Amino acid sequence: MINVCIVEDELEQASVLKNYISKYSSAKNQQFNITYLPDGIDLVDDYKGQFDIILLDIQMKHLDGMAAAEKIRQVDSDVIIIFITSTVQYAVQGYAVDALGYVLKPVPYHQFEQIFDKAIVRVQAKQQHVYIKVAVDDKQLKLDCNNIIYIESQRNNVVIHCKDADYVTAGPLKRFDEMLMDHGFSKCHNAYLINLSEVEAVQKEEVLLTNDVMLPISRARKKEFMAALTEDIL
Repeated sequence: MINVCIVEDELEQASVLKNYISKYSSAKNQQFNITYLPDGIDLVDDYKGQFDIILLDIQMKHLDGMAAAEKIRQVDSDVIIIFITSTVQYAVQGYAVDALGYVLKPVPYHQFEQIFDKAIVRVQAKQQHVYIKVAVDDKQLKLDCNNIIYIESQRNNVVIHCKDADYVTAGPLKRFDEMLMDHGFSKCHNAYLINLSEVEAVQKEEVLLTNDVMLPISRARKKEFMAALTEDIL
C-alpha cells in the first residue's frame, strides 16, 4: 500500500487527481491509500512522515505549496513531492526542495502517468529501507537506518550519530536495540549500538567505524557482537 496525499484547494482539480490515481491503480495493479487536504497548512500542522507521495498545489490561500514543501523537508527528506502548478515559473523553484517534478494544470493523464511511474519506482526502492521515527526537540523526524552509523546512550537520552548530523532524543538505548536488532545493528558495549555495515575494522578490544570513530568492545558484549558482525559480513 502506497500512501498518497493530495494537497489542492480546487475541489475539481483534486477530484481529477483522485480519478487519475484510481485509473493508475487499476492499470498498474497497485494499491493506494489517498488523503485529501485543502491547504498547505493542513499538511504541515500534523505531519509525521506518514505519506510516500505528496501531490502539492503551489498556489494556495493560507500556506502555498513551496512554503509547505520547505517545512516538510525539515522533518522528512525522503517523501516524494510532485508539484501541481498553473505556470512553469513556480515549478523551477522545486529544485530547492528536491521535488521529483511538476505537472501543469490542466493535468493531462499521460503526463500524470509518466511522473507517477517515476514516483512509484522511488517508493518501492525506499520501502526496502528501514526507517525509525524519533522525537527531536519539538519535531518528529523519520530517519533512514542506512544513514545511522551508531547510537550512543547518554544518561536519559540517546544520541543518534548519522552520516549527515547527530540527533538527540529520549532513551533508553534498549528501546532502539529492540527496534533494530533484526536490521543489522548490534551492541558492542552497553552504551553503544552500532550499524554493522559501518564497521571498518576490529582492533583488539575496539571497533573502528567508517567515520573514524573508535568505540570500545566490552568483555560482556564481545562474543555476541563478533557473532553478529560475522553473520552480517557473510
